[in-house]
Amino acid sequence: MTSQQPSLTVVMPAFNEEARLPLSLRRIREFFDGSERPFEVLVVDDGSGDRTPAVVREYADSWPQLKLISLSRNQGKGAAVQAGMLAASGRRRLFTDADLSTPLEELSKLELQLDAGVGVAIGSRAVPGSRVERHQPLHRELMGKSYNCLLRLLVLPGLRDTQCGFKLFTAEAADACFRELEFLRFGFDAEVLLRARLKGIKVAEVGVAWRNAPGTKVNPLTDGGQMLINLWQLRRRRGASLVGATFFTESVQPTRSER
Repeated sequence: MTSQQPSLTVVMPAFNEEARLPLSLRRIREFFDGSERPFEVLVVDDGSGDRTPAVVREYADSWPQLKLISLSRNQGKGAAVQAGMLAASGRRRLFTDADLSTPLEELSKLELQLDAGVGVAIGSRAVPGSRVERHQPLHRELMGKSYNCLLRLLVLPGLRDTQCGFKLFTAEAADACFRELEFLRFGFDAEVLLRARLKGIKVAEVGVAWRNAPGTKVNPLTDGGQMLINLWQLRRRRGASLVGATFFTESVQPTRSER
C-alpha cells in the first residue's frame, strides 16, 4: 500500500469460505487492476475452522492492497462487517458477500448515489432496475420476502430489500452506523439502516444484478428466529426514537440505458 488514502475499501466477511474465496479474490483483483484509484480489500475471517485465513494470506503475499482481519472466534456476520468497516481507511466503504452474488460491475450505480449526496446506497433485488439472474430455492425466497415485508411494515417503511449483501457507505456514515452495532449476526443489516435513518443519513435503494450462489450460512430455523426477535427489538427502538427523527429514503429509478 502507498501512503495515499484509499478512495474505496471493500469489506468482505468470511466464515469457512476456503472454497469460494480464490475465485472471488481473483475477480476483485481483475476488476481493480485496470483502475488508477487507490483501494484496499479487507477480508474479515469470522473464526473459520477451515483454511480461510491461509487462503487470504497466500493471495496477500503478492497483493499489497489485500489485508486479513481475524476475529478470535465466530461472532457473526454483523461482527465481521463491523470490524472491517471500522478498520477501513477508504473514503467510501463497500460491504460485499464472499460469493460476490452481486458483481462488482454494479458498484458504479451505488457510487452515483453517493456522488449525489446520499450517505448509504444499498443494492436491491426488489426495485426497478434489479435483475435476479438465478433465484434462491423457493422456500428461502419466500422467507426473505416475508421478512422484508414485516421489516417494511414495522421498522423501515419504504425499503423493499434490506438483506442484499452489497452496500456502500461514506466513511462518515459507516462510522455512525457501525460504531455501536448491537446485532452481530444476520439481523445487523436492518439495525444499520435504522441507525442511518435515525441519524438523518440519506439512504438510496438501487436495483442491481444478483445471482444466487450455493453455500449460504443462514439457518432458516435458528437464524430466522433470531432475526424475528431482532425485528421486534428494532420496532421498539424505532418507536422510542421517532420524536424529532427525519427519514430520507430514495428508490432509484433506472436510467434509460440501464433498462
